[in-house]
Amino acid sequence: MPTMRSYASFAAYLADQPPKSRGVIRALRAFVRATEPELVEAVKWGNGCWLAGREPVAYVYVDDGFVQFGFVMGTKLRDPSHLLEGNGRFVRHVKVRKVSEIDRRALGALLHQAAQMRRPIGRGAAKKKVARSAR
Repeated sequence: MPTMRSYASFAAYLADQPPKSRGVIRALRAFVRATEPELVEAVKWGNGCWLAGREPVAYVYVDDGFVQFGFVMGTKLRDPSHLLEGNGRFVRHVKVRKVSEIDRRALGALLHQAAQMRRPIGRGAAKKKVARSAR
């Protein structure tokens, strides 16, 4: 079994990927920044990923001939375009072979849902909710 590679940063992870995959990952990186700018880049399980607080939301994984753009809680997402693949208990992904395959509208809807699902509830938000319900 191959060992999981360790990277100090998302940039280091990106630099270590095959050249063809790097272009797709760069495009997905820009897409995530534009769509959900509060997500934080990280490297988890040897792959580039984005976190809401400490919770993983999405990831990229390089496979033969494509890049997986995946969602940690993908089985809970509404996917009317039927883009998501996979048969694990939680994770689902979209295979991206080239930058032109990035459907910003459909993937944006999935990313918004995934980020909302994993976003930590702030103390201020919880207090406001309690205060409103007490009225």
